[in-house]
Amino acid sequence: MSTPSVEGRPLDDAALVERARNGDVNAYEELVQHYQELAFRVAYQVTSNAADAEDAAQEAFVNAYYALGRFRSGAPFRPWLLRIVANEARNRRTSATRRTLLAERAQAAQTSGEAAPSPEAAAEAGEIRSTLLSAMQRLGQEDRLILAYRLFFDLSEAEMAEALDCPRGTVKSRLSRALGRLRALLPADLGKPPSESVNG
Repeated sequence: MSTPSVEGRPLDDAALVERARNGDVNAYEELVQHYQELAFRVAYQVTSNAADAEDAAQEAFVNAYYALGRFRSGAPFRPWLLRIVANEARNRRTSATRRTLLAERAQAAQTSGEAAPSPEAAAEAGEIRSTLLSAMQRLGQEDRLILAYRLFFDLSEAEMAEALDCPRGTVKSRLSRALGRLRALLPADLGKPPSESVNG
């Protein structure tokens, strides 16, 4: 036979949620204390990292608090909260994976052993990059993002599809359109040797 506190918990949750929705911070603190360990365990299952799981659980409680107004009265609180926890943990895992990939790429670039470019080549590359960045600022946010993924972060189509949460075919078409719009904003002689740009 269950203990009265376990049997009564869903009713307690409903009462605490209602009080929290009406501005009772102490009621929400009780919900947090009751579900803190479970939220951490769920987040840990997603992230496999204690620090990320703890951060995800804490952020999920904050997000849930601000979303209480959208919580359907009478619905069970626990599954609603755990969905928020799992979503936050997935977001953290995805961000951590991206950070790791970028750090590995940066490390690989530093240790590749390639010779440093000449001062002239470095200056020209800086000028090209500046022109490119200036043109990109005139594009829409979606174009800037996909171009940055491709040109600056060197993400593959599969990685861009994952980062943008869309199919690879959509990435290909968005990238193609964005590159077309970028080309229209760039000088025709960008990146050509000076003799070629003067003559044609």
